[in-house]
Amino acid sequence: MHIETSALPWRKSRFCNGASACVEFTQLTDGNVAIRDGKQQDGPTLVFTADEWAAFAEGVRAGEFDSVAQ
Repeated sequence: MHIETSALPWRKSRFCNGASACVEFTQLTDGNVAIRDGKQQDGPTLVFTADEWAAFAEGVRAGEFDSVAQ
């Protein structure tokens, strides 16, 4: 399924500092969230439900995906 996203306002994390190597995301009209690779803006887009995106964001805030260097 193709979703037209070129006219949507894509955003990056404020931690990206303008780098192109960041993941970008946008809210779709149906409430879902699309993400893409900032380096390949014409490349594939992943789409998540609002609940999936909320669970991911909560996991990020909770440090669930942090790695510990040994």
